[in-house]
Formats: sequence, structure tokens, C-alpha cells
Amino acid sequence: MASRVTTRVRRGAGKALRVLVRPVRRAQGHGGKGRGGLVVEPYRGYGSREAIFLIGRVFRQSPGIPGEDPESLRAQWRDLRRRIARRTVAGAAVSARFGGDAVRVETDRDGYFRVHLHPHSPPAELAAWHPVELVLESDPPIPAEGAVFIPPENCRCVVVSDIDDTVMRTGVANKLKMLWRLFVEDAESRVAFPGVAALYRALHAGAGGADGNPMLYVSRAPWGLYEMLSEFFQRHGIPAGPVLFLREWGLSWTHPLPRRATDHKQALIRHMLDLYRDLPFVLIGDSGQHDPEVYAQIVEENPGRVLAVYIRNVSRNAARTEEIVRLAGAVARAGSSLVLAADSVAMAEHAAAIGLIAPEAVAGVADEHAASAETGPRRETARITPDPAGTAAEAPIAREAIAEALAGGDSVPATLVVEPESPATLPRLDA
Repeated sequence: MASRVTTRVRRGAGKALRVLVRPVRRAQGHGGKGRGGLVVEPYRGYGSREAIFLIGRVFRQSPGIPGEDPESLRAQWRDLRRRIARRTVAGAAVSARFGGDAVRVETDRDGYFRVHLHPHSPPAELAAWHPVELVLESDPPIPAEGAVFIPPENCRCVVVSDIDDTVMRTGVANKLKMLWRLFVEDAESRVAFPGVAALYRALHAGAGGADGNPMLYVSRAPWGLYEMLSEFFQRHGIPAGPVLFLREWGLSWTHPLPRRATDHKQALIRHMLDLYRDLPFVLIGDSGQHDPEVYAQIVEENPGRVLAVYIRNVSRNAARTEEIVRLAGAVARAGSSLVLAADSVAMAEHAAAIGLIAPEAVAGVADEHAASAETGPRRETARITPDPAGTAAEAPIAREAIAEALAGGDSVPATLVVEPESPATLPRLDA
């Protein structure tokens, strides 16, 4: 038994090491690499026909040893030291060109640069992804290329989704489990929730099948996991978002602990609501952390903008009940819909009913869910229709109804749907 535990720990340590050094290898062969170990690393950007946004980073990284076996333990430990010893480049000038417009920005104290550009001539191409030319002003100049996603004109809604415990199992509600899955398990072994890939493909495609709805992902993870999360999305067939909104944890010899992020999720969603001001939104999260609080605030601040809120029920903690009650109340007052469910099928069924996805897409989500070893009995859906005359009340949704849905013991938690008698729907394309 002890030997199996030791073997697992060694294997886990090896995986953790490979995950941590992967960005170092990527930067070593990056196209935006120049003299002195300077690296320009852009992340996927996003925008509209009025404005584009792109984040990237400039840092120095010591070169590897030519001819060394990159899979050897010595090389991996050396790469880990190289990553920790990276020197961010503050105050570096980066010029960005998009179409016929250009802007010059500087990196902050952590080496990040943020491009915000208003194009005078929006791209004429029908493609969703558009290149952004980047040049680090050094001697010699270092070119790189980023990309921004601009939704097609026929897109019909914007989907904002959390990642942790919503798309993939990271165990955010359990800190030890989160750290293990975050730094030990690789992108292939991390398990996506059953049916989530088919559901997100359907949301991206929309009811028309080719709507190209933006998929925007938010997370509290560090930018250092950007590549691994991208690989995870690709392997599971989950549509890659225009950007993975992450944050810098400040990993260094002098600052080994994560820097605290303050209200970054609310700020990002508010920014998206302003950028895509003519489109309705769909918010997806989980019950384990702060999504109910954040989404309740967003719904209250933007009545009529959020069509539906989907919350994956991953928590059996009674303390979370109050926040779900608040979210349900905010949704009820805004005339929107809330689906609290443990599986993706219930979300797909509701999404099809209000015109977010094609009706036939529900079968694909159900098939993917059924293929999972976790498939079990589904409890009856509890539906709550708030009294229109009482939606202005402080608590239009009974706490007991939410508590029952969050409970479940060893069985699958119930699905709770809160929506008005006539829920808001996307108009038919042929209407």
C-alpha cells in the first residue's frame, strides 16, 4: 500500500513539474523571442467592430542548454528555476497595429501590456479571428502576432462562463483538492463535467447552428496556466473563448503566494456588458464559490440584459443557500430565468426552450452525459414561478425551495428552475 502511495506521489510530482515548466518550453520556441532572452507573449484578445482589447506580457527568460534532453529530470528542474527566475520587463514599449490603426503601450510592473484600440476601419473579413501585429521596441525590434475575436454580425447572445467547477473539476470549494488538480493533474486527465462540451458547442453555435456567439471565460487562476487550460479546452472539444480572463499570482522567489484579486469578475462582466451593449447575456457558474453573489449583483444592475443564469450545483453546504436565494430573487425581479442543476442536460433543455440552442442539440448533450460513468438517476425538476405582483418584495423566492434543491444527501440534487410565467426568449431566426 505504501509503495503505491509513494509511486502516486512521485507520478503526481512529475506531472506537477511538467505542468509548471510547460510555459517555459513554449516561450523558448515562441515566435516573439529576441536577443537577451526577451519574450513577447500575447494572449487571445476580443472586441467588437468599435474596439478591440488584447493582453500580453514581456519578460526575460534565460536560455536552455542546447542538446539537453528536455524530458530529463535535470532539465525539468532547470526549467522550473528558469520560470521562477523570469524577470518581468516593466516600462517596455509595445506597438500594436490592427488594420490601418496603431497604438503604443507600455508594460506594467508585472510586465503586462494591455492594448485598447478603436479601429477606424473595421475588418471586412467574415472570419471571427483577426490578427494583431505586435512589435516590442528593442534593439533589434521583436515582432509577435496576437489575435482578437470579433463576433459575427449574426451572433445573437454573449455567454459568460466561469471555469473552476463549472467547466472543469478543480474543486474550488475544497482548497486541497483545487491545488492538487490545479498543479498536479494535467490537461488531459482533468475531467470536464459530463455534457459540458456538447452544451458549450451548442451555445456557441446558437439556435441557427452557425451564430458564432462569443464564449467568454472567467477564472481566478493565474496566467501561468493559460496554455494548459487552452489545451484542456481543445482536447475536450470545448469552444475556445476569445480570452481566458485570468490573473497574475505573482509567483517569484520574493512573492511566492498569490496576489489577491478584488472584484475582477464583476469588473470584467460589466466591461463585456458595455462592449456588447446590443446583445443579451447568459451567465454560467457554480454554487461552490462566489458566482451567485457576483451574478446577483450583475442581474440587479442590468435589468433586462441577462436572459438566463445557469448555476451548476456542486455544493451541499447549507451556508450557500442564502446566496442562491438572493440570486433567485434578483432573477425573479428582473424577469429572467435561473436554472440550478447538477448536470448539463437540465441546462440544455432550458436553453432550447428559450431559443438559445437548437432543440436537436439537447440530444447531443444527453448522449455525452450518458456516456459518463457518473450518470445516475435524475430527480424531478422543481419549478418556481414568482408572483408578478410580488417580484418587488425583498425575498420573492421562498428560502425553503432553494434549500430543498441544494440538499440531496447521497442522491443527485434536484434541478430548480425559477422563471416568470412568460420567460424571455430569443426571437426565432425565421420570425
